[in-house]
Amino acid sequence: MILLEPNSYVLEETLLTRFTSEKPEVVDITLVDFDNVIYHVQTSAEQRTLLNLSVEMKYFNEVLAYGAESILQREYGDYIVPVTNSQYQITLQFNLEQLPSDKAGLAKHVSMLKRNVLASPFIRAFEYWESQQEAAGPLMATHYRENEAIYVQAQQDRVTVIFSTLFQEEVDRVLGKVFLQEFVDARRQAAIQNAPQVFYSSREAPLEIRHLPELRQDESVGYVSFVLFPRHFANAEVREQTISQIQLFRDYLHYHIKCAKAYMHSRMRTRVKEFLK
Repeated sequence: MILLEPNSYVLEETLLTRFTSEKPEVVDITLVDFDNVIYHVQTSAEQRTLLNLSVEMKYFNEVLAYGAESILQREYGDYIVPVTNSQYQITLQFNLEQLPSDKAGLAKHVSMLKRNVLASPFIRAFEYWESQQEAAGPLMATHYRENEAIYVQAQQDRVTVIFSTLFQEEVDRVLGKVFLQEFVDARRQAAIQNAPQVFYSSREAPLEIRHLPELRQDESVGYVSFVLFPRHFANAEVREQTISQIQLFRDYLHYHIKCAKAYMHSRMRTRVKEFLK
């Protein structure tokens, strides 16, 4: 297994190759990231020194309500240009002749765009907690995949993050339940007491979101709740790490399931060969 990174590695490599190329070329590349995010890297024959990066996010209008626009302006304001294609929600433009000296750092920073945009509900929840409000904050839902969502809500002493995950296949459903139950059990070990509290439920939604009419009530849906305490987000550096890691939970879970299935298939093939002998 590999360690999943919060940035898009293929986007970083694609941009760095164009940033360091001695001769600008005509480029038209489409890349796909986790959660069905699409990147379109393009230059025109007339203006080869202007590199455009367009991004399609199905959930972009949702995160706009949580402050995604201000994050984009803060992180990429110098490169944002008006969107010309209705398919995309964000467009960045880079003049290949006027790039900063740290081109590798720029490519790495741009490859974090999806992570930074999706961080907006988490940042909003952490800011609400810092305001020391006695009542619970608003429930922020981001439907980052079809029939799946992330729900974030700040409370007086914690921030709750709930993932709804959909298992399409029966085998994935069984393995997913085993892995998710391990998250709950592993939290009880003394060695990882600094980890967030984890709760898992199948079919029945947690109390925080049970009132929502959009929820599915069948065996294919599971809900994982992470309870973040101040130690997970009070410090600025720890906060950024928490956001990066918790965003990758769904990708990590399904990647882990695929690795487990591949391992079991290899063991079964080995056993079949032994039987044939």
